[in-house]
Amino acid sequence: MVPTKCFFTKGVGVHKDRLASFELSLRKAGIEKFNLVYVSSIFPPNCKQVGVEEGLQLLQPGQIVYVVMARNETNEPNRLISSAIGLARPRSNKEYGYLSEHHAFGETAEKSGEYAEDLAATMLATTLGIEFDPDQAWQEREQIYKASGKIFKTTHICQSAMGEKNGKWTTVIAAAVFVT
Repeated sequence: MVPTKCFFTKGVGVHKDRLASFELSLRKAGIEKFNLVYVSSIFPPNCKQVGVEEGLQLLQPGQIVYVVMARNETNEPNRLISSAIGLARPRSNKEYGYLSEHHAFGETAEKSGEYAEDLAATMLATTLGIEFDPDQAWQEREQIYKASGKIFKTTHICQSAMGEKNGKWTTVIAAAVFVT
């Protein structure tokens, strides 16, 4: 079973109970009604990226759905949390790409998102034999990756939030959801 479509979604939930906070983040992302199975980070060959609405219409409540998910949570007031998924796709649809998950404390959505994107692109670059200096800044390596002609697209989705001011649980998720 190889997924043919994938969509990206994110959400944040706040509640006095940790599990309920997670459930609310899933609801915000629109994926609370599925039985989620976490998988590792391969973006399948010939997999088409679709929008959230289109992807959700292809799924049924109770269905077992495979996801790459980043999750973070806190009950510490005003603590900045984030979760991000990065994607790097090769030029050829017949080859696989990489997804990465990243979750952090104290990072902005922009920083976490770029980190996840960088991680996915670096994993793909190493499998494609693209030579680069791992100590270079992401923006410099991104140009090398794209100039190679082997990497078609890199992107990310990120959800960040501040911990609820009175100490309720705050959960953030970002997910790549596969449709088979």
